[in-house]
Amino acid sequence: MSTAQPPSSARPNSALIVIDVQNGVMQASWNSESVISTISDLVDRARSTGTEVVWVRHSSGELPIDSPQWQIVDTLSPVDGESIIEKTHGNTFEDTDFEEVLAEKDVGHLVVTGAQSDACVRSTIHGGFARGYDVTLVTDAHTTEDLTEWGAPPPEHVVSHTNLYWQFESGPGRQARVQESSEVDFAKP
Repeated sequence: MSTAQPPSSARPNSALIVIDVQNGVMQASWNSESVISTISDLVDRARSTGTEVVWVRHSSGELPIDSPQWQIVDTLSPVDGESIIEKTHGNTFEDTDFEEVLAEKDVGHLVVTGAQSDACVRSTIHGGFARGYDVTLVTDAHTTEDLTEWGAPPPEHVVSHTNLYWQFESGPGRQARVQESSEVDFAKP
């Protein structure tokens, strides 16, 4: 039996989640300029409707804290009052205060963007869904790096495949969906 709680029904608000849009991540990611621009537009739209924007920043050996690689890209900036979740695991829910931040803001619907599609984005959308959140993956607002030399599919296929399988995720009392950025309506949870 599932232990997922129903935050989607008990918490009426949405939040835009911006995962790992950091210099060291985005410089090697496919279609990064377009993805950053799309995320920037979503951030502006979320703020204009009073929707919570939650920033997620990863640290690791390749992304040491306070290094230029660790910084969020210059064209995107959290503003005062927006939460920044510092993480060391792919899943933003693991070993962070992410759930507490969401609960404090009555968030039951996550609108997810960022990088890497096949790592931290994937882990976080599954982590949220398993915990009872409604999760929307924005199809044109996530990306990943090219790992074809190690046998991975091309990054554009990884992004497409992530979008494809997420639209078929299902569970009782919650929704998984994919939407293009132009379809995201922060006024409707």
